[in-house]
Parts: sequence; structure tokens; C-alpha cells
Amino acid sequence: METTQRADQQRSADRRRRELLEAADRVVLRDGPGASMNAIAAEAGITKPILYRHFGDKGGLYAALAKRHTDALLDSLRAALDAPAERRERVEATLDTYLAAIEARPQVYRFLMHPAEGGTPSDQGFDTRHSIPVLRRMGEELAVFIEERLDLGPGSHQLARVWGHGIVGMMHAAGDWWLGERPCSRAELVRSLADLLWGRLAAAGDRVGGPGF
Repeated sequence: METTQRADQQRSADRRRRELLEAADRVVLRDGPGASMNAIAAEAGITKPILYRHFGDKGGLYAALAKRHTDALLDSLRAALDAPAERRERVEATLDTYLAAIEARPQVYRFLMHPAEGGTPSDQGFDTRHSIPVLRRMGEELAVFIEERLDLGPGSHQLARVWGHGIVGMMHAAGDWWLGERPCSRAELVRSLADLLWGRLAAAGDRVGGPGF
């Protein structure tokens, strides 16, 4: 009986947490980096102390939202990397998937990557330092993919991490610039970035016994 009650309480808490994150998402889609704890609590129909009770502080809420959106983005990137196509096509598809995601939901992107731009004197924006783990996680995920699939020779583990974090850093910096200035079409940016990456990626052989790339 006690175990069943605990399980029911946990399910109820998980459901409530999802509802609060959905409310936070609505505010972020509307306000971008200007999203505040006050606005999120109001959207959820609760007081700010209850919001803090669920997430601890702004950093906790930011981390939960970042995980939610990063999980979805990584699923899309994995699908592009694993698509049945030639290597160059998959490289371009992966770059395009990332750029399409930030283009489709620019307010979410700005909240995740530039949260300190928002906020008011009474309710300051989220700390931009929290965006660093988002990029780091993406870099580590890409490093694992590269190491599993490509033969990079001696020191392959370290080199895969260099490539993973370097490629993610390039995508982020180029995408951030492009989203703000729109100097070219998305397709043109994808081709240019793929050209930059292609020489070394084209030369690397598939890892023996790996799934291939």
C-alpha cells in the first residue's frame, strides 16, 4: 500500500512538472529571453514560491527547459546523421537540421543561448552561464558519433572530441550570426559550412567494425 502511494505521488509530481514546463515553454515562445519567473508562474496559475519548490531556482528551471529542447534537437540531429544517404548529403542535412530548428523557434533559441538579454529590474533574466552545458552536451554527443564511425588514426578519442566540440562551436557561432543578420539563405549557409568541413570528413575512412558514416 505504501509503495503504491509513493508511486502515485511520484506520477502526480512528474505530471505537474511536465505541466509547468509546458507553461514555461509558452512564455518562452512569447517572450524569448525576456521570459521571467513571474510570467511563468502566472501562465501556470501558481505563485512563484510553488515554481521554486518544483525547480529549486532559475537555474533549475533553465536546466529543465534546456534538457527538454536539447533532447528534441539531438533526436533530430541523430536522425539526419543516420539517414540512408551519401556522407556529404548527411553532413549537409545535419547542418540544415540545426539551422532549421533555430530558425523555426528563434525565441526558444535566444532564451537558451542568450537568456541574460531578458528580464526586468525586479525579475532579472536567466544567467547566460547556464547555456554553456547545452553546447557542451551537443559537442560530446557528436564526439561519440564521430569516434564510433570514423577511423581517425592514433589519438582518435581526443581527436573525435576536438572535432565534435569544434563542429558544434562552428554551427552555433555561424547560426547565431546568420539568425541575427540573415546575410544569405539557409541553403547557402549550409553549403558553405559543409564545404569548410568536407575535406577532412571526406578523407576519413569508416571505423572497422563500426556502423559506418
